[in-house]
Amino acid sequence: MDELRNINIIIDGIEISVPQGSTVLQACEAAGAEIPRFCYHEKLSVAGNCRMCLVEMERSPKPIASCAMPASDGMIIKTSSEMVEKARKGVMEFLLINHPLDCPICDQGGECDLQDQALYFGKGETRFENSKRAVSDKNMGPLIKTTMTRCIHCTRCVRFANEVAGVEDLGATGRGENVEISTYLEKAVTSELSGNLVDLCPVGALTSKPYQFVARPWELTKTESVDVMDAIGSNIRIDSRDGKVLRILPKNNESINEEWISDKSRYAIDGLSKQRLDTPFVKINNKLQRVSWDEAFEVINSKISKISNENCVGVVGNQVENEAIFAFRELFKKLNLNKILPFQKKLSFSKENRANYLFNSKIEGLDKCDYLLLIGANPRVDSAILNARIRKNYIHRDLKISSIASQPFDLKFNYEYLGCDVKILTSILEKKHKISNDFEKANFPMIIIGDEVLQNDCSLDVQKVSTSILKKFGGFNKNWNGFNILHNYASTVGAIDILSEYSDYDYSALKNDINKNLIKFVYLLNADDFDFDISNCFVIYQGHHGDKGAQLADVILPGAAYTEKEGSYTNLEGRVQYSQRAIFPPGDAKEDWTILRALSEKLGKKLDFDNLLQLRKIMFSSKTMLKFDENIYSSEPKIITKSDFKSSKLNYENKNFFMTCPISRCSSTMAECSQVNG
Repeated sequence: MDELRNINIIIDGIEISVPQGSTVLQACEAAGAEIPRFCYHEKLSVAGNCRMCLVEMERSPKPIASCAMPASDGMIIKTSSEMVEKARKGVMEFLLINHPLDCPICDQGGECDLQDQALYFGKGETRFENSKRAVSDKNMGPLIKTTMTRCIHCTRCVRFANEVAGVEDLGATGRGENVEISTYLEKAVTSELSGNLVDLCPVGALTSKPYQFVARPWELTKTESVDVMDAIGSNIRIDSRDGKVLRILPKNNESINEEWISDKSRYAIDGLSKQRLDTPFVKINNKLQRVSWDEAFEVINSKISKISNENCVGVVGNQVENEAIFAFRELFKKLNLNKILPFQKKLSFSKENRANYLFNSKIEGLDKCDYLLLIGANPRVDSAILNARIRKNYIHRDLKISSIASQPFDLKFNYEYLGCDVKILTSILEKKHKISNDFEKANFPMIIIGDEVLQNDCSLDVQKVSTSILKKFGGFNKNWNGFNILHNYASTVGAIDILSEYSDYDYSALKNDINKNLIKFVYLLNADDFDFDISNCFVIYQGHHGDKGAQLADVILPGAAYTEKEGSYTNLEGRVQYSQRAIFPPGDAKEDWTILRALSEKLGKKLDFDNLLQLRKIMFSSKTMLKFDENIYSSEPKIITKSDFKSSKLNYENKNFFMTCPISRCSSTMAECSQVNG
């Protein structure tokens, strides 16, 4: 295939060079000209139906739609001539024929493309005096509010649903002035990415139902941060007012989430203000009583004399920032304790080499992968953004995908299901299976290992054989590492990074200790999915919601949620990202690392830092693996196991995408979504 060459094009008298295959609109933007548009979007196919992006091309008798016209060598384009201005005013006049005059009550007001472009490119008056058309609103579920009379038929929503989300629920019905965007049948849009339709809509036809009539954009304080609802680490913007988070929007990052976020990331925020812990509690006469911080610390201090390394365990939750995990580790070190469980579920992988537990291909690597094998992974539920990235490659490059899992999952793209027995990997390695040829043909083969494997007894065996397959078929080189672990939780990689050299304690060891009745003292750090019987233990729970962990506790120390503290999170590819505080924690709740620092002083084992800057300085100096280099692929995994596949059948775990953490479990919006999506 010939390499793309550059072509020269003259725009408004300026000659510029753009890659062959660019559209005139892209060339105009490269030249610094502002081209209005409604239907065009960088991540969607070209529709060319709003006609707002008209420009004048030499030797063309009429304006051309720049989004749909390929740029060619020697073109001469004018973007602000009299012809163009007149044409754009005419288009805007047509677009506003039926658009209702309800800007004062429209949620899109203040950030509406139609408002902005009508001001700069419109006429300011209309010649049409006939009655405006009215269109009935559609029911698209608990997340999307529809006012379809405002729709200008740009079809962005239809293209996003079909191309990115993989949901063919939306389309256009009718002809001429009777055209309507509809779900055909009255039903909710059943996609984990449906909230992105609101961002894409350039008018107020699709708006956020939970955010309806809540605030205007100029009233909000905007804070850039990181999402913690999964292990991707999507970049987000938190909009708050008067100490309350009102909405979350995606922040563009091509390396991670592009410009999408999942519905859980976007809409679970109403759970932030419900069932919150805002003061310390101590269990007195089998009933939790409100106490001061000093009283809570005093109760813990009185139990210290009974603590030994054999009978004390710490458990790290799913959404804990690196700083809190590090402070937790340092406190245990001062107390001469080393039993810290880095995650609550039974997950098995070797921790000696960082490549053993990372998504080594990086999220962007999904764009160039040319053969993908999923083993025990359901990316649509575990990581909706990652699933959309796989679908993007499937749509644009016809990526071939195979899956070994407990059952066939609806992933919104076609793939070959190979059954639930992972022993098939041995025959692939020995070139006795048909997909061995797919691995052999691939330049960038990729394997993604999910929860069904990691929680199974065969986990290390599968990982070992997977590395052997990739090694045999060219899956490891200086430009590529095809071995990937799909984590579900924001704190998993950071916890392994920070704790692996200090503690080798794991789920199986804890299970044995509890069965032997050795554990007497448990410290739950935001751990709400802890499934052991610890009713006979003294339990400290440090967290932000009155969820499962708080119900087990003898002492509750109220912490801050992710929107209420500064912290760093290591995503599944090993990238460290920083969240910013948008609002303050409620009541007497404190940031997690400050609670651990204050507790250490009360116990007479003061930690070696007094502020976040000092903590980070010590943390990063002691842990070089917290530094991420996106240009260098991790080293080849080294997994030690006998590879005898004692257990080989993968087991199905029924997961509810909308209810995975204390915040989402407290969210009434997520409860509605869970009900609608069955």
